[in-house]
Amino acid sequence: MFNVEKVRLAGADIELPRMIPIEQRFAADAVEDLEAAIRCQVAEHDRNQPVSGKRIAITAGSRGVTRIDRIVATLVDALIGCGAKPFVVPTMGSHGGGTAEGQRQVLAEYGITEESIGAPIVSSMETVVVAELDDGTPVHFDAEAAKADSVIVLGRVKPHTDFRGTHESGLAKMLAIGLGKHRGATTLHAHGMAAFDTLIPAVAEAMLGVVPIEFGMAVVENAYEHVARIELVPTAKLLEREAELLVEAKQLMPRLLMSDIDVLVVDEIGKDISGTGMDPNITGRAQVNADKFKAVPIKRLVVLGLTEHTNGNACGLGLADVTTQRCVDQIEFGSFYTNSLTAGLPDSARIPMALANDRDAIVAALHMSRGPAERPAKVVRIRNTLSMPRIEVSEAYAQEVADHPDMVTLGEPHDWDFDATGTLQPLPVAR
Repeated sequence: MFNVEKVRLAGADIELPRMIPIEQRFAADAVEDLEAAIRCQVAEHDRNQPVSGKRIAITAGSRGVTRIDRIVATLVDALIGCGAKPFVVPTMGSHGGGTAEGQRQVLAEYGITEESIGAPIVSSMETVVVAELDDGTPVHFDAEAAKADSVIVLGRVKPHTDFRGTHESGLAKMLAIGLGKHRGATTLHAHGMAAFDTLIPAVAEAMLGVVPIEFGMAVVENAYEHVARIELVPTAKLLEREAELLVEAKQLMPRLLMSDIDVLVVDEIGKDISGTGMDPNITGRAQVNADKFKAVPIKRLVVLGLTEHTNGNACGLGLADVTTQRCVDQIEFGSFYTNSLTAGLPDSARIPMALANDRDAIVAALHMSRGPAERPAKVVRIRNTLSMPRIEVSEAYAQEVADHPDMVTLGEPHDWDFDATGTLQPLPVAR
């Protein structure tokens, strides 16, 4: 157990700054009637390419996509209405501990069950090799999806957390990594993440040439975690259109609007938030290709805990400078290490300096961020890297917030609200 008194002695002369609740404002356009949009597009596809009688596999991944349970359920119902026989396959590489039951459980935690969607969920880690790249790399594909008459690739298009390219996190990656399951993900990660900018689209293109893909269903979210676009993408245009949607997704994503940060406090990280627990597009801290991730300069980063839906997978925790004992206690090392081993990224699985409680962790980070000149500490607190509109900043930012056209003060400065154990309640999620 940690010696709390010694830790506090190191920062005994530090007073935590009072915090101001603020709003960061971003583009907020959203799909008004999500279900109607899905049904309309499926009906149009069916008129041109009838799906009646087809047994169709629908992909469902492990990321926390907004309203993913309703999207999947509506897509299932729309297909059934057209005479198809849809079923869902978990498409998440090594997540869920790399087991069929674990991946089924991940979907259940997002509200995707056979009862809720009205269709079977067929979870298996078995794959078949459907193609081979020019260098001899085998292309793995979910064995159950391979038995279907066709496959619908459903996924969110967004910037990836480890590489830059024309295709990052989206439909191509769902094909290459998600439908490749643990075996396929391990095979591709052996090339190194630096190769993914060309490897992912190459694998996706190989699959598209041999696997019957019915269509893609692309989801793009805005900074408020609302669906800004849901689009049925014809198979023939899947890679071309995804590249265009990625540009749109990058324009819509949230960010930290302040000039620089001494300490960033992140209430929670998790695989449902980002592939690396917290999005390097926000923090600037990436496991690889760090020079390609430009963000506000951050001296020290604190992670207080894990999300419920990450199931103990603390992937990305090693990118923080300080954490808490309660965060370490939440780790389920099976899924944590499986994910990091599959990706071949040991930094992701490292555990930073772990302090006894939230207060000690924040004090320690402040102590390590101080420069030779005394000035008010610039501290920013966020719930996670998805919940970015409503955050808290220290009083040192008061003038910067007042002068910025997209930042608005929401309340008066206040002290940190630690409980008797030195723990904070997470900031509320702004919807």
